[in-house]
Formats: sequence, C-alpha cells, structure tokens
Amino acid sequence: MAQEAFLSLHDAVVRRAGKNILEIEDFRLEFGQHLALLGPNGAGKSTFIQLITREVLPLYREDPAVLFMGNPRATLAQVKQTVGMVSSTMQDQITVHLPALEIVVGGLYGTLGLPHGTQLQPADAERARQIMEELGVGDLADRDVMTLSTGQARRVLIARALIHGPKVLVLDEPCTGLDPAGMFHVRKSMRKLAQKGVTLVLVTHYPEDIVPEIDRLVMLKNGKVFADGSKQELMTDEAMTALFEVPLQTSRTGEYFSLVSAY
Repeated sequence: MAQEAFLSLHDAVVRRAGKNILEIEDFRLEFGQHLALLGPNGAGKSTFIQLITREVLPLYREDPAVLFMGNPRATLAQVKQTVGMVSSTMQDQITVHLPALEIVVGGLYGTLGLPHGTQLQPADAERARQIMEELGVGDLADRDVMTLSTGQARRVLIARALIHGPKVLVLDEPCTGLDPAGMFHVRKSMRKLAQKGVTLVLVTHYPEDIVPEIDRLVMLKNGKVFADGSKQELMTDEAMTALFEVPLQTSRTGEYFSLVSAY
C-alpha cells in the first residue's frame, strides 16, 4: 500500500477576529520532499506551520480541510511523534543552567531539560550523545547550555528535536541571530539530515538558508499561496520583487541562491 502524504490541505481557512489570515486551496507534501516557505512578515508562514503542528485548526468543512498522513483527526501526540520543531525563539526559553545533554533528552518529554523528579536514563543519554555527535556538537554534551554560543545552542536544539526520531523536521527561521560560522554549521546540519531521509520544512525570509537538498519553494503573501514550484523556476528577480514588493535581485553561486536589494 502506498504511503499517505505527510500533509494534505484542501480549502483550509484559518480565521481570527472575523478575518481570514490564511487560505490554502490545495496543498500536498509527501514524505521525503523537502520544502521551503518564503514570504514577508505577516504572510501567513507561522500560521501555516501551526496547521502542521495542530496548534491552530481551520474552519470546519464537511470534507476535512487537513489530512495528516491521511487522518483527518490526528491527535497532538501523533503529530509530536512524527514532527520535530526548531525555532530561533526557543533559544530565548533556555534560562537555566543545565548540561546540553539534558536539554536534548528533554525533547523526549516536550520540555527544556528533564522534568522535575525524572532521572536521566543511560539509554536516553547514549541516544542524545549519538545525535549530538552527528550534528558536530558531541563534545558539548556536558557543557552548561548557557555558556554555548548561539550557533552551538541552535544545534543542541536541533538535536533535541531529533531525539524521538521524527520523520519531519520543521525549522522556523533557524539561522536568525547567528553569525556566519553559526549559519554554516546549521545549514550543514540541515543537509546531513535531508540526506539521511528526514523531511525538511524550512521557514525563512532568506534564500541563503535554502540548502541544495530543498528544491520545492512555496511563496506566501497576504495569507495565500503566491507561487509553488521549484526554486530554479521561482528564484528570479521578478518573483522576489513581486513577493516582497521592493526591488530585489537574485544571484546564484553553485547550488545556493542569495538576495540583495536593488537600490
């Protein structure tokens, strides 16, 4: 039997205060297909992600507007088991002095660190160390997370999101606040994960974050899909200028695209 798509949306509308803030006519994302969501502030990117994570629900439809692996009534537990989540804002929540290893293991419980009264299990610690090693931060396992650089801490959060073995990893502005070295290592980690078969859903303002393994680009504008296709087709001066409504120029170096303002 063919595997159901990771996510299917049909006539999905999210409304707040009587106003439609996101309207998706038709959308489908298969497991193994990497995707970048690109658009200006207020375009609906965060709401789109919240549809995936079931933090928001669309207006009721007789025919379900959202199918999660073919299931119109997927539970939050099923979603959390399938999807790992990383965002730059999560880093602001790390305000306690804990070993980075415990931050990673906390991903098994949905917490930043071990829940009160929980003992660190050897098997969980070994799993966390293995993932951290794969992401190039294995030597930081015993370091106080508050002493890590922003880039190091971001990779620790990626490890935390992977500890339960999700099939899909959502990265919401993963390079925000990073210096060039931090960006390099986070993007390198993204490439490794894609090559290992983890489906990537990247939310970003910046084409530089779209690693070569991500080919599909969905542009959001004013709460609707502005364009959906390959980045080779859509990463043009005309499309970027229309999306952000300022004059922009795109350039390509090898497999990477970048964007600059055309003053």
